[in-house]
Parts: sequence; structure tokens; C-alpha cells
Amino acid sequence: MNLDDIFSETAEAPPAVPAATLVIFRHHPGGGAPQVLMVQRAKEMRFAGGAAVFPGGRVDDADRVLADSLGAADEEAREELAARIAAIRETLEETGLAVGLHQRPSLEDALRARALLLEQGELAPVLEAMGWTLDLDGLVAFARWRPKHREVRVFDTRFYLADLGTGAVELLVDDTENTHLFWASAQEALDMADTGEIKVIFPTRRNLERLAQFGSFDEAVRHVEEYPVKMISPFMELRDGERWLAIRDDAGYPVTAEKLETATRA
Repeated sequence: MNLDDIFSETAEAPPAVPAATLVIFRHHPGGGAPQVLMVQRAKEMRFAGGAAVFPGGRVDDADRVLADSLGAADEEAREELAARIAAIRETLEETGLAVGLHQRPSLEDALRARALLLEQGELAPVLEAMGWTLDLDGLVAFARWRPKHREVRVFDTRFYLADLGTGAVELLVDDTENTHLFWASAQEALDMADTGEIKVIFPTRRNLERLAQFGSFDEAVRHVEEYPVKMISPFMELRDGERWLAIRDDAGYPVTAEKLETATRA
């Protein structure tokens, strides 16, 4: 299969693995634009190996079971709830941050919860043991990306925003999948990518450019209200004889295309 078939705007989308990602905001300690949390994936990882991404991962069956217990009205609502649960679960596992809860856990409670999650592999028993309840409405739907290429595993990834406020927290790296955790404003992360300090794949770069527009979490929420989530599937187009990788132009992204030769793909 050639690149034109893989990235055709009209190509049929292949089966995809549901996944979820959480973009966590905190106030910048030095003032200015808020910071977001990023994790650097281990180079050995099959997907986005060595790249800096937002915390997240695939939706598990246990996430859907927990979604059912919360009264999902239909299949789409179930998948939406399960994705939010997966984003919270993966963030706790990868970073030690307990977010998306009605409670505000102490560092000791978060450490205990993470250890229990690693032992159990599911979020439901962690919530029960800790006496926590989910605040799924606290996660703001931001984006949804589903590539159309068939040569590697495809993820249907829902992106959510969450606000940590002051961000006075400790972080723990999950050294099975990730090697480094760091806070940076979206523009700082883009600058790091431009100088080669970190690597970012095409979707992450586009989302960082979008996030760099916001001076606060509230600005991001207002933007989302103006640009409701639409499915993003990158496609190829020719511009003056050169191939560009592009996305739709009505989803709130300030940059919607990049030359294929410079685009880093997973």
C-alpha cells in the first residue's frame, strides 16, 4: 500500500483500538501560560517510541464494566465514559497523579492508590478501597484523532483536558513504558521539539500548537465550546508538487498541515 492510499482523504478508516489521553493543566510556577504534563515514552515502545506525549493509553474491558455500573445510556455513552475512566486510570498508573475525582487526595493516598492499581490492574477496586468517586464531568472533551493508515496498529484516541490548579504535586514515572515526566507550557514543548530536545509526533505537535493559544484553562474551555470535538483523520494533499500531511480546518487547530518529509509519525 502506498502513501497516497494510506493518507487519502476518502480512504475507509480501518479498525482502531479505543484509547484516551489526558492533557493536564497547572499554573506555571514562573507565571505566564499554563504548563501541561508530558511523558517521554521508552524507545522500545512500538507506538511513539521515544516521543513525548500526554499521559494515556488504551481503553480496557474493565473500564467499560465500570462505565456500565455508572449507568451508560447507550453504546456511544458507554465508550465515552470508558474513555474518560481509561484516561484517569492511565494517568494514575503513568504519573502517580490522582485526577478526575470528587476528592482531593493527599500524596500518600495517591501513592497507595497507584500501588493498588498496579496490583489489581483495574480502577474500580482502587476507588472502592480509597473511598473515592469519579468526577467524569471534570474532564473536558478536547479532540478525537483516528488515523487511516493500515500498516501499523491504529488508535481511536479521545483527548480530554483537566485542571490541576497550583500543581503542587509529586510525580512518579512508570519506567516500564515511560522514562521521563516533565511540565512545560505548550510553547515551551514546541520549542523543545524544534531544538531536538524532545521528539513529538504529528498529532502531538498539532495539539501543542492548539494548546499554545490559551493563556489559562478557562480560555481552553471557552475554545472547546466554540469548537466542539470533531473526528480528526490526517490525509495527504499535494501543494506545488510536494506532499503535505493535513487535517480538517474546522476543528480549532491553528496549523492544519505540514510537509510530509518533516512530519514525525508514530
